[in-house]
Amino acid sequence: MTIKVLIADDQMMVREGFSVLLNAMPDIEVIGEAVNGREAVDRVRELAPDVVLMDIRMPELNGIEATREVVASEGTSKVLVLTTFDLDEYVYQALRAGASGFLLKDASARQLADGVRVVASGEALLAPTVTRRLITEFSKLADTPRLSASVQAQQYGELTERETEVLVLIAQGLSNAEIASRLVVAESTIKTHVSRVLVKLGLRDRTQAAVFAYEARLVTPG
Repeated sequence: MTIKVLIADDQMMVREGFSVLLNAMPDIEVIGEAVNGREAVDRVRELAPDVVLMDIRMPELNGIEATREVVASEGTSKVLVLTTFDLDEYVYQALRAGASGFLLKDASARQLADGVRVVASGEALLAPTVTRRLITEFSKLADTPRLSASVQAQQYGELTERETEVLVLIAQGLSNAEIASRLVVAESTIKTHVSRVLVKLGLRDRTQAAVFAYEARLVTPG
């Protein structure tokens, strides 16, 4: 099954370069491009891509607001944020807006293609070298108030002890296989736990679960 991709970036060289790299993959097809956030939202509605490669800093409508609109729509498009710096101050905001992860623009062709595949499959993707550091640092700096104690109790109080444990490990950046190894259970069992956590908390994916865990103080930054 071919993964349909939309590239949203205001730099022509970036769009063309990524298009060439991704179209060379047998299972990926770039079906459109956008030069700003507003056009990206419109193109998503028109083309319904599986994955949107979204630059953060674009004219007319920035990547954060564009991501928020894409996620809020009734479609199933996932957003993979592109950034030049591993500690871009806007990355955390993009994750909160609903992005499924982020990838550095200097990623190799293989990393780019693998990133698209991971996000298309419904998993979260954070540049591995800075995953925990980024979420930790920007959970401290986020300008939006953390969840109140009452909201925390209401929301994650519905989780079982094991589901809460899985949520914490997700926030620490562990994959399903790593969580299964840590808890000495089958990976399929962890997948079930993850699905239940997302449903109970009303979250879109693992990235949103990680953000939730930090904001609810289930995981202590440090």
